[in-house]
Amino acid sequence: MINFRYHVVSLAAVFLALAIGLVVGTAAANGPLADQLNDQVNKITDEKQQLRDDLDQSRAELKKNADFANEVAPMLLNGKLAGRNVLLVKIEGSDKDVDTAADGIGDMLQTAGAKVTGTVTIKEKFTAASSDDNLLDLAESSAPPAISGALPNNGKGQETSAALLAAVLVADKPGTPQIDGTRRVLSAYEAGGWISLDGDLKTSADAVIVISGAPASGKDAKERNAVALTVVSRFALALSNDLVVAGLSANGLVSAVRDDASIAKSVSTVDNAVTAYGQVAAVLALVERIGGKTGHYGIGSGANSLLPKTAGVVSGS
Repeated sequence: MINFRYHVVSLAAVFLALAIGLVVGTAAANGPLADQLNDQVNKITDEKQQLRDDLDQSRAELKKNADFANEVAPMLLNGKLAGRNVLLVKIEGSDKDVDTAADGIGDMLQTAGAKVTGTVTIKEKFTAASSDDNLLDLAESSAPPAISGALPNNGKGQETSAALLAAVLVADKPGTPQIDGTRRVLSAYEAGGWISLDGDLKTSADAVIVISGAPASGKDAKERNAVALTVVSRFALALSNDLVVAGLSANGLVSAVRDDASIAKSVSTVDNAVTAYGQVAAVLALVERIGGKTGHYGIGSGANSLLPKTAGVVSGS
């Protein structure tokens, strides 16, 4: 008769057999599996080191390219913007490299003999969709009488403010004095947090380079990007189109200009302004633009070439 003790012994025998099978199976497979895992780890380690070496090499090549561009810049740019007053306009965003690009372009402009009249940063607050009514009120209250009648009468505050800022900051001829009330206008917009100013800005600019980063993001991104393009069009109109847009890439404001047939005919673009090559290209494009020719340069979609093919000497004298 089978009793409880028999069942216990039988179950114990079964579990013992399973344990022995697992031990034997693991021991048999342990060697090949361990070898396979070691091979995979070694392969991943080698690939990681290769990627690190490739990255180091790319960084070294970029530095050499930057050094080369900086060394040839004086030969390419020397004196080509002598007597010209150039304003830098930055479109604020999340890209801190916009500041790096602006500094590099400023240095290249000085190499070309231009005077940088200052830098105006269009703050994110300015491009927000909710700011239009406030900017319309500010433009109407701060515009000097001499130009208030020339501002767009369309009820659009961001466009009206862009037109006002362009009117007080730039002139379409070198040596043109600033409009009376310029400082009051700039102070009003700066105090409201709409713009920030760097430099004396005491001289009217006769050319402008606009520097921008990635396109705006968020729920009102479309409106923000449209305002940035409006800023470009209003400054270009005030300058008779002596304007270049320099971006960190072909996205954002650069692509917006290139995709707009009417603006792309009269505003040049550069899509790699964070590099020394792009900074040289931005200044050469401005030289070319002052000479009456438009081009689109860099490495992104819509670029004609890396640099302008030719850039004759243009001076303000």
